[in-house]
Amino acid sequence: MPSKPRTVLRLSLPATSANLGPAFDVAALAMDFYIKIEARVADEFGITATGRDAEICGQLENHLILNTYREVLETAGKAPQRLSLRIANNIPIGKGCGSSAAARLAGIAVAVHFGRLRWTDAEIIGEASRREHHPDNASACWMGSLTIARMNEEHTSQVQVVCIRPKGKWPLLLAIPDAALATEEARRVLPAHYSRADAVVNVQNSMLLLAAFTQGRPDLLSAALEDRIHQPYRAALCPLLPCLQELKGRRGVLGAVLSGAGPSVLVFVDPRVSLRATRNLVATHLSQSGLSAELLPTAITLRGARSSLKK
Repeated sequence: MPSKPRTVLRLSLPATSANLGPAFDVAALAMDFYIKIEARVADEFGITATGRDAEICGQLENHLILNTYREVLETAGKAPQRLSLRIANNIPIGKGCGSSAAARLAGIAVAVHFGRLRWTDAEIIGEASRREHHPDNASACWMGSLTIARMNEEHTSQVQVVCIRPKGKWPLLLAIPDAALATEEARRVLPAHYSRADAVVNVQNSMLLLAAFTQGRPDLLSAALEDRIHQPYRAALCPLLPCLQELKGRRGVLGAVLSGAGPSVLVFVDPRVSLRATRNLVATHLSQSGLSAELLPTAITLRGARSSLKK
């Protein structure tokens, strides 16, 4: 007889940064700050939230985690149990750090656990990708490290994922503005068609970016991070991007890209240079440009959300 599932489930889901310049809707990396969730069977649905955006995380009505949990179980023909959630969140919401992918994955994982669905990693990522409409953030959040993901156009819940452990050290600096940006708004500014020249450049740079990570070649990033598919069109909505791109090549700044659809910007830092010195450079440049942002030092984490299930 199958064992009865635990009445408590604990998850730790990392923030993610997708696109990485030219690898639009394909590549993402997991960062070492998280949303942590404890779900337990309760008499009534309830949420206690702390950390970033606690008011949003604690709203019971239309909660992304609980809605996803209910929908997955109802589709599977199972009645959702009432749950109490404790949420400790460190992922900015609506700022290009994979908050929605993490929430959807949390809801799916909770449904799989309490509904005893026995889903594989591929099925969990596929369901999250179908709901997100692209697989990059979902794959990196669940698997950790750096992921390359491809969604089947005919069967959108089928996703091919390759997880890559980057060689060497890859210190990062995340610039987070005060205002959020809806992904739908960032999508609306993209053109319907691209030139062959722009498409070729992005393919070349995506391959070069993959080589940089697999061979431990941060020196390649200066060219590899160039993008012609989404960043030129989103720059007006994300003023941190053109400002921080001006620093490429200065005191440890290898390059800067939008984190996801923005408005946050991910700065790749030369591991041979002090991260503190680079942070000070970025802070000074933003101030001189009349801009402000929270500057969060981070790094690629190898532990995805699935790792927390094995504890």
